[in-house]
Amino acid sequence: MKFFRLIRFRSIPIICLLASQAMLGQKKPENIVILDDVAVVNLGIETVEVDYQDFAETLFVIGRIEPIPSRKSVISSRIPGRVVKIHAFEGDIVSQNMPIVEIESLQPGDPPPQVSLGAPLPGMVMKNHTHIGKPVVSDLELFEIVDLSQVYAVARIPEDQAGKLSIGTKAEIRVAALPDDVFEGELERFGTEANTENGTIDALFIIENPDYKARPNMRVEFSILLNTKTQTLSIPRSALQTDGINRIVYVKDFELPNAFLKSPVRIGAQNESSAEVLSGLFPGDVVVTKGAYSLLFAGGGGISLKEALDAAHGHEHNEDGSEITAEQKSSRGSGDGTSQNEFSANSKMGQLVVFLAILSGLLVILLVLSIAFPRRPKERAET
Repeated sequence: MKFFRLIRFRSIPIICLLASQAMLGQKKPENIVILDDVAVVNLGIETVEVDYQDFAETLFVIGRIEPIPSRKSVISSRIPGRVVKIHAFEGDIVSQNMPIVEIESLQPGDPPPQVSLGAPLPGMVMKNHTHIGKPVVSDLELFEIVDLSQVYAVARIPEDQAGKLSIGTKAEIRVAALPDDVFEGELERFGTEANTENGTIDALFIIENPDYKARPNMRVEFSILLNTKTQTLSIPRSALQTDGINRIVYVKDFELPNAFLKSPVRIGAQNESSAEVLSGLFPGDVVVTKGAYSLLFAGGGGISLKEALDAAHGHEHNEDGSEITAEQKSSRGSGDGTSQNEFSANSKMGQLVVFLAILSGLLVILLVLSIAFPRRPKERAET
């Protein structure tokens, strides 16, 4: 008796679920996103074909621009006196031996003798420590001039990565203040000691800077070339997305227009722009690079699976994407003028009738069971 009383209530959700699944028929694919032409434009969808190519394994670090010590010079006077004329100021580019400052000597004379001091090296006037009329003594630095046609880009290399670099290692260097310029650098030497606070060691890359655009202490980003792999399957990093658990990409379907399949991938090494693909893709696959993130939220897209299959194959399909059977075609060709939409509506109505009939039958069975096995009140316990 307890068994029948139990199933009267607990079996209803299960049977209703089975009946609803029978009514709905075949499931629609969950990993496909289908868009119409307008949605493709609005999402800015762009794709690239997957192929084998050379893959550069790189190390990304940051650092600063520093002047090369051998290209720094200062101007000072061995003769005491006072400044009477200045020909260059901070930021000026000067050539070697160009007159920079004139000093009036303290030696007697009418007029007192003057000394002209020129630039020891070509470069930019970085510091000016004097002005007109200021006294000059022999131990006073008047100007600092630095040749910036070559500078050091100093990278802060993590200690556990420093062993992967060697003298002559190449790097692409970008200065944050100069986003349109890319400098090619070559490792000249390492710093003399590691930084114990952040666990890095300096790596000094020398770069050409003929226009003096890169200035000392500017922030720079390094893409240091560690290794190059040939014939490696790789994709742009912008194609990579995550569904919360796995790395995925959206692969363009070969038949359906504007249809994209969500495909899990396994990734190997990465650099700033690309990722090595270990599994999940094949050469010739077309993956979404721009707009891939939006596809995570696009759901079923702008058109149905039926409409996409109809357009791709040139004939009609059922709403769930299955082929139309001969019986369905015969029913449509009976001459009653029923359109595809009407047929689909009638089909859904028929499924609903079946579902309601099953549900009604369940209720009748439960009613019979409740009459045949009525619940008896418990006997009161003897006092």
